[in-house]
Amino acid sequence: MPRHCYVLRVFTRDGEGGNALGVVTDVLGLDDQKMQRIATDLGFSETIFLRWFDEPRPQARIFTPMYEMPFAGHPLVGAAWLLLNLGPQDPGAIECSIGTVGISADGDTTWIEVEGGQPVNPANVDLRGWVNPKATVVVDMPLHYLLIEVGTPAEVETASVPPGGAGFDSIYLWAWAGENTVRARFFIPAAGIPEDPATGSAAVALASYLRSEGQDDRELIIEQGIEIGHPSIIQLRWDRARTYLGGKVEKDEVRFLSI
Repeated sequence: MPRHCYVLRVFTRDGEGGNALGVVTDVLGLDDQKMQRIATDLGFSETIFLRWFDEPRPQARIFTPMYEMPFAGHPLVGAAWLLLNLGPQDPGAIECSIGTVGISADGDTTWIEVEGGQPVNPANVDLRGWVNPKATVVVDMPLHYLLIEVGTPAEVETASVPPGGAGFDSIYLWAWAGENTVRARFFIPAAGIPEDPATGSAAVALASYLRSEGQDDRELIIEQGIEIGHPSIIQLRWDRARTYLGGKVEKDEVRFLSI
């Protein structure tokens, strides 16, 4: 029996770009292997599977083309948009491997809310021949994300794919583009994604890093995906305890999967 897969674009910019996502709402009979196969066949950065039978809230599992992720921002924002706009009702939150993720909408922006305070540690990596970093840290998301700050947006724009991953599977390259604007790119080759168009989990990592630097109660706009033809806008705000991640979502189509 074919099952629905909603194809969305999350963190769009004026209706364009964004990060493609598959949302599967019928998981009956799908084991780990079948979920992974669907995600691999779809080929999106991530595909999210929602189980909601007798549970008070939907249970989410997130897969890249290569493996399962404990947490990812753009799938959860996309799933939140689907639940809030297509129903059957607003559950208030989604459960995933890291715990409870709150969901809400403000106009045409969909938000998720997660606990802040992800561990931040200095990183000692050799980036010579690739970029000239101002600061490098590792943030536990719980996967380890290497955050590299450079001096200008132009350095972000012109950077090549990092050679050998600099010893890390997930690399977030970023620079200030204004007082409240960041330009960023995210490389995750181990997941079968040379470069991701819009990365919510990395935005949460950035909030944790800036919080650790004493920057509380801030709001940022993150521009990402421009270099690969998927211009994206991520809205980010945080306080001392929580991080809020938001963006606009477009529904492209509904596919029917046979598996």
